[in-house]
Amino acid sequence: RWLQQHEYVEKLNMHGILSASAGQEQLLTELLVSHAKIPVLIGELISVEIWKHKVFPVLCRLEDFKPRSTFPIYVVLHHEASIINLLETVFFYKEICESAEDSVLDLIDYCHRKLTLLAARCTKAQAVTSAELPDPVPPQELQKQAEMMEFEISLKALSVLRFITDQVESLPLSVLTRMLNTHNLPCLLVELVEHCPWSCWEAGKLKKFENGAWHVVPPEDQVKMTKLDGQVWLALLNLLLSPDCQRKYRFDGFNKSQLLKLRAFLTDVLIDQLPNLVEMQRFLSYLAVTEPAPPKKDLILEQVPIIRDHILKKNSGKWEAIAKHQVKHAFSPTEEELKFQARRWAQTYSLDMMEALVPDKPRCRVCGVEAAKRCSRCRNEWYCTRACQVQHWQKHKPACNLLA
Repeated sequence: RWLQQHEYVEKLNMHGILSASAGQEQLLTELLVSHAKIPVLIGELISVEIWKHKVFPVLCRLEDFKPRSTFPIYVVLHHEASIINLLETVFFYKEICESAEDSVLDLIDYCHRKLTLLAARCTKAQAVTSAELPDPVPPQELQKQAEMMEFEISLKALSVLRFITDQVESLPLSVLTRMLNTHNLPCLLVELVEHCPWSCWEAGKLKKFENGAWHVVPPEDQVKMTKLDGQVWLALLNLLLSPDCQRKYRFDGFNKSQLLKLRAFLTDVLIDQLPNLVEMQRFLSYLAVTEPAPPKKDLILEQVPIIRDHILKKNSGKWEAIAKHQVKHAFSPTEEELKFQARRWAQTYSLDMMEALVPDKPRCRVCGVEAAKRCSRCRNEWYCTRACQVQHWQKHKPACNLLA
């Protein structure tokens, strides 16, 4: 049942990306809202996060854990990435934010945990790619993959949080209190501006993380704002310049000194790229010479997030038992079960769907022009005409037989 759930999430995620690239996300967002699925997705996201921190390390330590294939575990690790990616695609819309209802508090806590990990990463920021890693044994390999995935998930969480700050006026009052006072997100975002974990220097070259990979930045583009930089600045604008936020936020000595660090980064080049930052510059100049009034201490009944606490309380002290049960029943499939799962995964991660996500059109294997036909047997080679396919057949035949 869980694997079926994962398939649905994966297909929704791919559909979301394709719809967004075609500017047609409206149908997907309407369905998610009308079927009240956003709280379900948030609950699923937090469940997998807890599994990753509580059960997965125990799994890797178990002596009798010698899986025939580590792919089933990788699927569980990847589940979190799929959900946060889907949420990033749809949370741009106000109705999606509102349909999250009380579970938006759990999502804010989740994003805060991920941004804290990003800020902690600043101290040891380094571009790690899979090619640089040694060949570890399966459990260690999975742990390395989980670490690399964690970084990308944290960047998606940053985008989701920024979309929540866009809609702060239409969300419950507790949302603002949680972001400003419980988690002090403005100061955490200042930390990210200061240390910028998605960029690093390596061998005298500046590298930045964009679109799922580290790229060397040419000298003329080094002052260019990336999408991730933009997300942090927009979240700060939303949290500091809204009148509601200014009334609720505690501008004490520490918070004020942290926020004033931003003035060093507000250069003319940056403001040219995001003109709204002029307002931020004015606000910080005003903050530097005044003492804002302390926030009013209203008596409020504050909502608290419940999903994570409920799962932790329910399973407290049972993590090892859960890991042993899952090794026996979920992660040690027989040869037949593995073949059956492989067929299902092949359908989920279908080539047609993947190719639709690739920006470049396929090219003919023989002459290199844009191709619309493919080998119907192995579905692996592309051709522009039947003549090219016939010409290439003798070379392609051994591989085609093997793949088919």
